Amino acid sequence: MAGTQRGLLLAILLVVAGVPASAKDYTVGGSSGWKPGVDYAAWAKGKPFSVGDTLSFQYDAAHSVLEVSEADHGACSASNPLRSHRDQSTTIPLTKPGTRYFICGAAGHCAAGMKLAVTVSGGDSAPATTASSGPSMRSTNATPAAGSTAAATESDSSASGAAAASGALLTTGLLLGAVGLAAMMG
Repeated sequence: MAGTQRGLLLAILLVVAGVPASAKDYTVGGSSGWKPGVDYAAWAKGKPFSVGDTLSFQYDAAHSVLEVSEADHGACSASNPLRSHRDQSTTIPLTKPGTRYFICGAAGHCAAGMKLAVTVSGGDSAPATTASSGPSMRSTNATPAAGSTAAATESDSSASGAAAASGALLTTGLLLGAVGLAAMMG
């Protein structure tokens, strides 16, 4: 009887341990990071971006990560970004399905290929597709651009923080419950 209970406990622990493994952190551009000369469309091709994943941008002070509209992405226009990041290490949480657009704000860099469009799937749905070149990012010191809606920035940040906290609490609760069950059985 004790062997069966321990086997069940082990199975529960293995399932719980796998819960956070579904979210992925993608370093934009891989080991090259966010800089000119990287084919970001090729980097992103075939990656199944999903809600809960994050994009990490690593870059030097000459660059930035601007989240822009589809039109500004196509035109390489940095004049009206939705969000602006200049901290050289930016993490962008992918909090909802849809396409997000990123460019470098330095003059000529977007036109030279520092742009990225990422299509995010709804988590449990089919893998997303990715188009365009360039990376995306999010930072705790993100600055809403002039003319953009600060509420949208706060909403995205709050949603991602709440989702991350909820997932962490669920995982912690399940692990503590499993440990407590093991202690009662042992």
